[in-house]
Amino acid sequence: MNYDVFFFDLDDTLLEFDKGERIAFRSAFIEAGLEEGLDSYRTEYHAICKVLWRQLEEGTTTMEELNVSRFRQLFDKFGIELDPLSFSETYLTLLGKEAHLIDGVIDMLDSLGDVRLAIVTNGFIKAQIARVACSSLNNRFETIVSSDETGFQKPRPEIFQEAMDRLGVTDKSRVLMTGDSLTSDIRGGVNFGIDTCWYNPNGLENPTENKPTYEISNWDEFRVKAKAVY
Repeated sequence: MNYDVFFFDLDDTLLEFDKGERIAFRSAFIEAGLEEGLDSYRTEYHAICKVLWRQLEEGTTTMEELNVSRFRQLFDKFGIELDPLSFSETYLTLLGKEAHLIDGVIDMLDSLGDVRLAIVTNGFIKAQIARVACSSLNNRFETIVSSDETGFQKPRPEIFQEAMDRLGVTDKSRVLMTGDSLTSDIRGGVNFGIDTCWYNPNGLENPTENKPTYEISNWDEFRVKAKAVY
């Protein structure tokens, strides 16, 4: 199979998310004068987000609702009197300044040569564009397709179709989707009818029915596989 169009997830595929999220979260609360209790806030926030992001993948909530609900629930839990929407916007602005590349990403992209690249992400477009722009990923991708911008989230087929349309691509056999999430990236790609590559740096088992075309644990492996198939 030959590929000349590569779709990539962003968070925990090209950029480390946890490190940037931790810094942005802390900075937002410090700006609000709420440094004490940060560890408890972040633990609860992650529990809330785990539920909300799963609901997003299932199509039972929207990005707009998630954006407000994650902090509204957190503030209600701890009796914090802040506007959740305003706080979320501050957090996203701070998150947009945090771009921590995963090892090997730039060498991998350089090795692909003359191909077409797009990012397909469930993240918020405001933060994602800013993070790409302030990293070595800048100017490497033709487009960034996000769920809050399109109204559709991975694994929905519409977000992949939007990426195809933006690139003017019609032949699905030429496209490879790569990401770390079995439930959004791999499931979405499989259901859309394109080949997939699971980025699995921690060597996790795959307990799902979502079977990727390829599996890699690092970007050197991807370079080898990509050279063999495009």
